[in-house]
Amino acid sequence: MMKFRLKDGNEVTIKEASKEYAQHMIDFYNIVGGETDFLSFGKNEFKRNKEEYKEFIESTRLEQNSIILLATINDEIISIASINSSQKDRMKHVGTLGIVISEQFTGLGLGRKMMEQMIQWASSNGITNKISLVTREDNVPAIELYEKLGFEKEGLIKKDNLINGIYYNTILMGLFI
Repeated sequence: MMKFRLKDGNEVTIKEASKEYAQHMIDFYNIVGGETDFLSFGKNEFKRNKEEYKEFIESTRLEQNSIILLATINDEIISIASINSSQKDRMKHVGTLGIVISEQFTGLGLGRKMMEQMIQWASSNGITNKISLVTREDNVPAIELYEKLGFEKEGLIKKDNLINGIYYNTILMGLFI
C-alpha cells in the first residue's frame, strides 16, 4: 500500500484489490464505462456476477504474474489498474495491462502514478519481462503517457471498435522490462 497526493491536493491510497471490493469494482466499471468511449465497454456493460468476480480477484491475487491495484480516496475507488498474465509457460512472461480512471480524476497525475506502480511491480515479480496494452488510436493523451514511460507502438488493429456507428482503430503497445 502507498499514499500520494494528486495535483489537486487529494490524498490517494493505492493498494492491491481484495474480494471485499468486488461489488465496488463492478459498480465503478459500470459508471466509468459511460464517462468515456476509450474503454472496451460502455455504461452498465460490465456484466459480472459478484461472487464470480470475488473468485476472479482472489485467483488473480494468487498468481505471481498478475495483479489488480485500486486507487482510492476515502475508500472510494477512483482508478483500477491490472496486469493479467497467462499461466502457460510460453506466455507467462507477458502481462496485459489495463487501466481505468474516473473522469473527474484525469489530468491530475493519477494515470502516471498507477502506470509507474504497475511497471515497478512487473519489474520485481521475477516472471514478467514484457507489458502489453491496447488503446484506441485517437486516445492521444494516453499514448503520449505510455510513450513517456517507455512503451513502443507494436501494431495496429483496424476497425475493431464500433461506437455510435463509427469504426476506430486500436494500437498495440509494449514495454520490455
